[in-house]
Amino acid sequence: MDFTFSEDQLLFCDNVKKFLHNEVTADSIRASWETDTGRSEQLWQQLVELGLTAMLVPEQFGGLGMNELDFVLLAQTCGEVALPEPLVETALVATPLLAALAGQDSRCANLLEKIAAGERKVAVGHAANHLVSDAHIADYLLLPSGNQIHLVSKDDVKLTAQPSVDPSRRLFSVDWKVSEETCITNGVEGVGLLAATLNRGALGAAAQLLGLAEAMVSMTVKYTADRHQFGKPIGSYQALKHHMANCAVKTEFAKPVLYRAAYTVSQRPLHADFAVSHAKVSAGEAALLAAKNSIQSH
Repeated sequence: MDFTFSEDQLLFCDNVKKFLHNEVTADSIRASWETDTGRSEQLWQQLVELGLTAMLVPEQFGGLGMNELDFVLLAQTCGEVALPEPLVETALVATPLLAALAGQDSRCANLLEKIAAGERKVAVGHAANHLVSDAHIADYLLLPSGNQIHLVSKDDVKLTAQPSVDPSRRLFSVDWKVSEETCITNGVEGVGLLAATLNRGALGAAAQLLGLAEAMVSMTVKYTADRHQFGKPIGSYQALKHHMANCAVKTEFAKPVLYRAAYTVSQRPLHADFAVSHAKVSAGEAALLAAKNSIQSH
């Protein structure tokens, strides 16, 4: 069996990577920390024009009809540039949840069309974490209550900003009231969709962690080649070589685990729990080691 990515997938990812590396820089990220929302509407519209918000939206709702495996390389790239915008949360987590319910609820169908067109934003909450990322810029929130999922307008919730160790993250606790009007699914279906949502969220986090790990290793290798001490690059010393080699090995070994998880989520979602958990652990360990060794090398 051939598990490699197709030429189309690689080419699309390469084009998006070039765009993100040009538009999302350390300076632009730091500048966003000082703004009210921490987000760039101009950058978001550029992402929409590239078709990224529409990737997992079914074709009948104006999307590209792609799946998690098509998106995982892009999620990895988002981590590589530390993209502050909630692209992964929107495209990989919110839209598949809405798509699963679009056939039975016109509100979900209409919202999918507007997400694909860049006219609406949706934030997703989950019982595993009571904080909702980017709720302040969302038009609607998908919120759990027991085995129910509710689609709630931002006008009907009270948001309280919560501190984060990452200035690029905007986290909020949400105060809202459960009502029959906002419920879009419940029972066994609700439990299954919440579990699938958690898996996609963990998959997106794993992909971004792996992208971050690669970026940290790349930056550190460049730095240790440029920085000279005692008349030679510090990267030529064995101790630093071993540090970066260990990071590179850890990162490369995590990649097939991540891609297997993306495949399982897209093709066999009922069996995805183990694969996604494995990917999250592997990517997290790779990112942690890369951060530790990169800081020490710098």
